Amino acid sequence: MNRSIAAFIVVFITLAVMPFIADNYFVKLATFIAMYSALALSWNFIGGFTGYPSFSTAAFIGLGSYSGAILQNAGLNLVLAWVLAAVITIIFAALLGSAILRVKGHYFAVGSIAVVEVLRLITSSWASFTGGGDGLNVKIMEGGPDFVGRVFLYSMLFVMLLAFLTTPWVDRSKFGFGLKAIKQNEDAADMVGVNVTLYKIAAFSLSAVYCGAIGAIYASWIGYIAPVDAFSIITTLKVPVMVLLGGEGTVFGPVLGAIVFIILEESVWAHFLEANQAILGLIIVFLIFFLPGGILKIDYQRLLTKIQGGKGA
Repeated sequence: MNRSIAAFIVVFITLAVMPFIADNYFVKLATFIAMYSALALSWNFIGGFTGYPSFSTAAFIGLGSYSGAILQNAGLNLVLAWVLAAVITIIFAALLGSAILRVKGHYFAVGSIAVVEVLRLITSSWASFTGGGDGLNVKIMEGGPDFVGRVFLYSMLFVMLLAFLTTPWVDRSKFGFGLKAIKQNEDAADMVGVNVTLYKIAAFSLSAVYCGAIGAIYASWIGYIAPVDAFSIITTLKVPVMVLLGGEGTVFGPVLGAIVFIILEESVWAHFLEANQAILGLIIVFLIFFLPGGILKIDYQRLLTKIQGGKGA
């Protein structure tokens, strides 16, 4: 636990000082790392601790994006619009969770990804309110690119920090114990007194609130949102992959997975635009068969011993 917190502090400080030591490209890269770290930490509550493979991440991001954009365009203060977008998202998640969490396994997975498509179709059709397929313009923040870049970097970092601080609490609390019990054996957890339904809804809602805030901040940062981008299926697949890459159910794993994934995306995928989705599929297959516990759960001492033994032979 202490190592995870120390590692997070190093990452957080590194990202925070980026505007003072690097150009705008690296500030943007740091912003994306903070953004996806927050999303991965959020997914970890329902997917990592509870063991429910949710694919609703893009639904929460999109709902937060449109809520924040509409409120901001209505004249609301920027930060207040972000906060209200997060509140709207968590209320939606609680209501959705009370219905969709009655099913398990692949039925839940299919149901959660269907929510993304339903919200995308609603926003595409409701042109008078959401702008429809043409999208929605958001008021651009005044100030130069350096100032704006810093504002949104630190905004993403703040949400990332909140999501991370929530993680050790969940990991150590009675609530977290209940979620882990559900993951191990839901029926047994119910028999020993865990309020399974309430705990699952709480975890699902917790996984949504930070996504809603991130979506609202992202909409303000970009200045334009459209249904296809806001409710992107690729995004809803990327986030679980990041968690699996770093280590699901761990404190620092989601952050590590997000960092590795974003760096891979920037350095490798940029040269293979046509094969982007195919590469994502290969990573998923690799994680399932060769790295099921993620990077943090590798027994590095045993691996090093094997390597040294192989060299000695």
